[in-house]
Amino acid sequence: MIRTLLSFVGVSVLGVSSPIAGAAADNTAAILERQTQELMDAITYGKADVWDRYMDTNAIYTDESGNRIAKAQMLKDIRPLPDGVSGNIKVTEFKAVVQGSTAITSHLDDEHENYHGHELHCQYRSTDTWFKTPHGWRLLGGQILAVRTDPPAVQLTPQQMDEYVGRYALTQEIIYEIRKKEHGLEGQQSGRQAEPIRAEVADVLFVPGKVRYRKVFQRGADGQITGFAERREAWDLVWKRLP
Repeated sequence: MIRTLLSFVGVSVLGVSSPIAGAAADNTAAILERQTQELMDAITYGKADVWDRYMDTNAIYTDESGNRIAKAQMLKDIRPLPDGVSGNIKVTEFKAVVQGSTAITSHLDDEHENYHGHELHCQYRSTDTWFKTPHGWRLLGGQILAVRTDPPAVQLTPQQMDEYVGRYALTQEIIYEIRKKEHGLEGQQSGRQAEPIRAEVADVLFVPGKVRYRKVFQRGADGQITGFAERREAWDLVWKRLP
């Protein structure tokens, strides 16, 4: 499994009323943006001392896989990239809300990685909590979300599309109909608008823009489609095909 550069981490200022307060908050936002970029650079170059300096002893981080990481584990996991792997992480879309000695920041971390000659591009949305100490701003907690995108779509043959056409029931009142149109397949749930459907692979379809969902089709012993599981992460809603 490929470990991305950001596997272990997770400026506009709001609510400022006076010019003096505004200048101070702007300066704080600039400091936090600089420190955040230093943390990202430290991941690239394996400099755990940077995280040791800016991260509070009791800090808690939640990574993009949902793992909660304490400072000691974070420092242990930050080390130079192995041979054949290189890249960088650029902090973008940085925003900060500063209230006294506390600041909440949000930023998009744009990662480009070369993995043994293969170019990879990932993005993460991070939210961090900082607090001011006599020694400067220190990171108290953070959470990272991997920014998802639609998968590449494959072209289905007309015969393959015909197999999916039909009506599927979740309940007696909730029906999803799949139709074949000139441009491909479209689906429509009762009471909602029609939406385009694409294929990730055969029997795994998706709706563009609904990046957390897949329609995983089920077949009987005779090879005929009996329904589909509408999958979000590991959770399924099972729709049964109507005659």
